[in-house]
Amino acid sequence: MTIYFYTTGDKYGCFSNFSAHGFELDGVYWPTSEHYFQAQKFAGTPHAEQIATAKTPKDAAKMGRDRKRPLRSDWEKVKDDIMRKAVLKKFQTHPEIRQILLETGTEDIIENSPIDYYWGCGKDGTGKNMLGKILVETRELLRNYPTE
Repeated sequence: MTIYFYTTGDKYGCFSNFSAHGFELDGVYWPTSEHYFQAQKFAGTPHAEQIATAKTPKDAAKMGRDRKRPLRSDWEKVKDDIMRKAVLKKFQTHPEIRQILLETGTEDIIENSPIDYYWGCGKDGTGKNMLGKILVETRELLRNYPTE
């Protein structure tokens, strides 16, 4: 069986970067992993601070995708590791969702996004599904190196 998720209202909605599972990372409290991820596109600038305080993860995403903001030059090289860091911290911080992730066993996890062909599977299923792959990696890390 493969586990699909997309919206926060789904059975596995806690896997979404929009889920309301905040955490502290780099000395800042982030309301969602989406806030953290989008802000890192502009680390060390006022843009990052603005995104950190965005009202919703949707607002944070919109701000992070605004190409009027100057994207850091190494973004394509670092974005996967930034996502790994955020996802791991989120599941380390919240035991209840860590349990949900661990209970997925060895199943594949797919972000069933019809629009995102990098983090999700895309409309036709040909996307890279990087977020799903990072969730599987995170599950293994948590299984092999319990945080508590």
